[in-house]
Amino acid sequence: MDKTAKWNKQFNIGVDSIDNAHRKLFSIVQKLTDLSKDEKHGQWACAEGIKYFKSYAIEHFTDEEAYMQSIGYEGYEMHKRLHDDMRYKTLPALEKDLLESNYSHESIHHFLGICLGWLTAHILIEDRAITGKVTNRWKTENAERDMDALEDALAETIQEIFRLQTEIVSEHYNGEDFGNSIIDRLTYHTEEGSKIQIFLVLEESLVLRAVSAMLDMPLKKLDKLVKNAARELSQQITNQVGGHFHLHSQYQLESNHLITFEQFQQEFSAKCFDYSILLNTGVGYFAFCIK
Repeated sequence: MDKTAKWNKQFNIGVDSIDNAHRKLFSIVQKLTDLSKDEKHGQWACAEGIKYFKSYAIEHFTDEEAYMQSIGYEGYEMHKRLHDDMRYKTLPALEKDLLESNYSHESIHHFLGICLGWLTAHILIEDRAITGKVTNRWKTENAERDMDALEDALAETIQEIFRLQTEIVSEHYNGEDFGNSIIDRLTYHTEEGSKIQIFLVLEESLVLRAVSAMLDMPLKKLDKLVKNAARELSQQITNQVGGHFHLHSQYQLESNHLITFEQFQQEFSAKCFDYSILLNTGVGYFAFCIK
């Protein structure tokens, strides 16, 4: 059992009803992780367990929102937006993936990885902010039309480069682990010295499919050739998306480096992202993050 799924006192925010609900959610994820290892009955058991997790999580969101309103919490609107993103985008997208794959091991891994990562980050940052233990760090000034424009640009670019349709999994991706991936960090700067960083996270299956198509031969591992190709793909994706927002008329590429998942998570811990979107291409997950 993954130890990160076990309850730790650092998750307590000091409100018994909320802490008990969080403990219950972690317990469900832990049970689902164990069930997923059962080759004979794991699929059916996980299907039932995931339904229960979704129902309980949504009920908890409602209760937590009522508590925030009762104490006049100033960060309520942004916090509810994060809940709604999970309610109406992430959970339905993951559930659709599970159903279409007949609860494959890969889709169950996606579900558990994203839910576990989301719970961990959400409790430690957003929920602890309710009682003043930490400061809420999500930026709220980004207009909804900007997000829509970025999502449209990403969808168009993925269609052009990979010939794949995308589905939004989350508009507030927080660095959750969705499987073996290549993570590329591109740093841009202006003549005045300001910088932005763009992170692209491409699931292994998506990268292998793309590079296999380029070479017209099946590839099964992330060797040096595949990784170099993934870096170039990342830069091309960024160029295409950036073209919609005139990125290259203001910024110049300074560096392009592959980083580890641990380094990527440290970036999330250090500073909030302006945009952080997770998409499902049907053959692999893809995240696009800007800060």
